[in-house]
This record gives sequence, C-alpha cells and structure tokens, in this order.
Amino acid sequence: MSSTLLEVTRASHEEVERFERLIVKDLQTEPPTNKDRLYQSHRVRNMIEQIIDTTLKLVDIYEDKDGARKDEIAALGGQTATGTNVFSAFYDRLKEIREYHRRHPAARGIIDTSDEYEQLLKEEPQIEFSGEEGSGRYLDLHELYNQYINSKFGEPIEYTAYLDVFSQPQKIPHKAKASRQYLEYLQKLLEYLVYFFERTEPLQDLDRIFSKVTSEFEEEWTLGKVEGWENNGQEDGSAPENHIDLGYYSTAEELMVVGPERLKEELGRLGLKTGGTVQQRAERLFLTKNTPLEKLDRKHFAKGSRKPEQNGVVVAPQVGNVKEIALLEAKIRRLCDLLDETILRTRENVVKKQALTYEEMEAEREEDDVQAESESDEEDQQIYNPLKLPMGWDGKPIPYWLYKLHGLGQEFKCEICGNHSYWGRRAYERHFKEWRHQHGMRCLGIPNTKNFNEITSIDEAKLLWERIQERQGVNKWRPDLEEEYEDQEGNIYNKKTYTDLQRQGLI
Repeated sequence: MSSTLLEVTRASHEEVERFERLIVKDLQTEPPTNKDRLYQSHRVRNMIEQIIDTTLKLVDIYEDKDGARKDEIAALGGQTATGTNVFSAFYDRLKEIREYHRRHPAARGIIDTSDEYEQLLKEEPQIEFSGEEGSGRYLDLHELYNQYINSKFGEPIEYTAYLDVFSQPQKIPHKAKASRQYLEYLQKLLEYLVYFFERTEPLQDLDRIFSKVTSEFEEEWTLGKVEGWENNGQEDGSAPENHIDLGYYSTAEELMVVGPERLKEELGRLGLKTGGTVQQRAERLFLTKNTPLEKLDRKHFAKGSRKPEQNGVVVAPQVGNVKEIALLEAKIRRLCDLLDETILRTRENVVKKQALTYEEMEAEREEDDVQAESESDEEDQQIYNPLKLPMGWDGKPIPYWLYKLHGLGQEFKCEICGNHSYWGRRAYERHFKEWRHQHGMRCLGIPNTKNFNEITSIDEAKLLWERIQERQGVNKWRPDLEEEYEDQEGNIYNKKTYTDLQRQGLI
C-alpha cells in the first residue's frame, strides 16, 4: 500500500515538515550548559542532513526520469491501453485496499509516530573529545607543537608562546617555507582545526566559509596582495627576488650575461657544481630550465649534495606549490579568527595549569566532571546577586574586592567599535587587538597600528592619520624637489637646484 510513488511522496513531505517543527522546537529551548549546547547543535545538524537526503529523493521522484510517476497518475485516472474507464479503475483500487486490510488487520489502526520523533529531542549525540580539549572548551595542539619546535621552519618556544604564533603563519620567513615538511605541517594543522570546528560548531557551513576564503584569495593573489606573500609567486610564473628566472633566456649564451658570481650563487642554491668557466656554468644552469632537478645526471651535482626529494627540501618551489601553501595559510587564519575565543581560553587554561601540581590537576579534573553533572541543576537555582557582579568561571558572582581591584565597575566606550562598552581597564586595553575594533578601523580606511592605541574617537583617529600622512609626505606634491628641469647639455635637475644655478649664472 505504501509502496506507491504518490504515497512515498506524501510520506516524504510529511517527514520534512516533522523535522522542521522539531528543529524549531529544539532551538526554542536555551541549553543550560556548554555540553547541552553541543548536543542541541549536533541534533539539529543531524535533522538538517535527514531533510536534505529526503529532499533529494523527492527531487528524483518529481523529475520522473523513468516515467513511473506519470504512469501511476494515469492509472489512477482510469487510463489503460484500451481507453479510459474511471469507474473500473476506482472499483479495482477499492478491491485492492479491502484485500490488503483483510490480510493485515493491524493496519486498520492509526499509527502515531509523534512520540518516536519527540525522542529525537532527548537524544545525546556521541561527540569525541580528548582529555585536553575539555568537551570542546580548549584546543589540543601538543602534537603540532612538537612538530613545530623540531622543524627547520619553527623555533624552540614554550607551548604558551606557540598558541600565540601558530595562527600567524605569514610571519614565518619565505626561505623556511620552501620545504615539504612545512606543507605537511600546514595540512595537519588545517585538518585538526577543521575537525575541531566541525565538532564544536556543527551548524556552521564550513564549505561556504572556505569558498569565500578561496575566492578572496584568488583576487588578492592575482594582485599580489596576499598577506605574507606580497609580490611573490604570481601566476605569471615570475621567480622569487634574487633568483635567476630562466624563462627570460632562450640559450645558454644569453644566460652568461648575468655574470659568473650570480651563476655560481644560483648553482649553489640548487645543489649543482659551481666550478668551471662562465660558459660551463651557464650551460649547467640552463639544463634546469626544461629538466627537473631529480632527473638531472648525477655528475652535475656537487659532491656530498643530495637531490631535492631525498632531503625533503624543495630547492626552487614551483608557483603551484607556493600558491597551495599560501591558500592553506589563508584558510588557517580564517579558522583561527572564528576560534579566537577558544584560543584565548586555551592559553589561559595552560597558564593556570603550569602553576598546579599533578595532584591538584587530577583533583581539578574530577571536580570538573562532578560540576558538569550538577551544572544543569545549579542553573535552575536562583543566584543571590544584589550588586549585579559579573559571573566567575564557576557560575557564581566574583568577590566584591576582586571586582574593585580590576575596576570592573569602570565603563569604557569606543566610538570606533560602534559605541560598544568595555568594563574594566584590562578588557578595554585588550579590545584594540580584537576583531570589532579592527573592523571599525578598516571601515575608516586606517591601519590598526600601535600609533592608534588608546584612541577611541573617530575624529581623533582621522586627525592623527592625516598628521601621519603629512609627516611621511604621502600624497603631497613637492614641486621644488620633484619637478624636473633640463639644461642645454641634457643634465637633469630638480626645480630648486635648477633655479639656484640659474641665479648664479652657471646655467
């Protein structure tokens, strides 16, 4: 009975509507704890995926590529091969229904599936987090940290310092990035951040976010304005600065023009022999124009050197590899912006743990587990807070002396942030590096540098920017120094020098 296409279509539409109502009902409930919020988000995500799957099936039915739906509708209308007989089709259908219910008496009752769907609202999806991640509150970057400090592109720093620099790959020198090891590090870092983001923010459309990042990256890459890669590795295939671009030379003889020292330097950079005459050096270097280094004869390499694929270093990275690395960095920066609060919370947690002994850390972990179980019960209790003090990490008002010590009763407003209020000096000073203030400065067309710290007024920021531009001489025409004059002998002078010589009768 329920196997007909029309019945399947009706049931599918009903299922979509049920899931939509369940999503609305679930989102109307405010989750009391972070754990409940994660459960709610994953439940909604699962229901959205089921809606998408059901909708795709409906699209296939409506497209009716095999004509089955059209034939079924025609059969219900009494259309047969011999003609149209509505009454005959009706009684045949009635006979089929009666025969079905005679064989299946239990099918006569009305089946209410609302309870089954309501159970979905109580479902607790299984979300895997490591012990260091604290149910999605903190990042666990220890493995990537070890890879960073033991690599050639990294530096031996503390874990807390790594939490500040891992989100800024553009600050790593270009020479250190020219290795497969760095590419693998970026891929692992991006993979972890994506995995963590999907677990903690399941309702975010990560594909859409990355699509926007990629489109913006392509525009900036074409213009040579990608952060950290300005004017490097353009799509026209130009070589990095100070490297010889063989695309400009058609023969080894033309390459000799660059000189023996430049040829020697370039050969040494590629791991090839640097001896011989200028012509021999040029011929040896010209071989690399159309032949990859790994396919060159061993006799061309310097003694003791290894080929690029053996030592893991890409001596002369191709434009495609450079662009791939730059795109990975752009995606990592975008994810770090979205996880900014989590990164800050992770750093504070690491600093706090450094002051604890092993026994205190174990006791705190057990306390967190007990607190997570009783957290929802505590939320239902009314908290006595007549002074309206801010809530601490334990969900209770902070002590009044701490409130006065940090000046949390002092309000700071920032006009650049849209007159947003910041309570306490610490929050006020920190907001100059946060996204809200940076966005406001970008809207004003002013770079957010240290010169503009402590400035919250739009007029003051504009006035200071104008003074900085005047001091630097930006967009200012100085005719006495920049206007050029030529004497009868073809010598070029600026206006001031030309006028002084003319007055002295020397011109």
